[in-house]
Amino acid sequence: MSECKLNHSKEDVENKYESQAAFLPEEMKGLFNRFFANEHSQELLNEVFHLLKKYDLASFEEKQERNNRLYLVLKNV
Repeated sequence: MSECKLNHSKEDVENKYESQAAFLPEEMKGLFNRFFANEHSQELLNEVFHLLKKYDLASFEEKQERNNRLYLVLKNV
């Protein structure tokens, strides 16, 4: 994934999540609910946004890598 210089708002991340939720592992959805219930740093919001961006178009291997990173973030916030 390339680095993006844009800052994404919590609303941006929520919208991106909604557009990709059908493609994410079912057990991750509860973790996202907990994530959105709290405030997070701009850096973390940007990271989660980019992990979700075009998730549906990613290869199986890329999805596995993104899932690992998402679980790491979501379980530690």
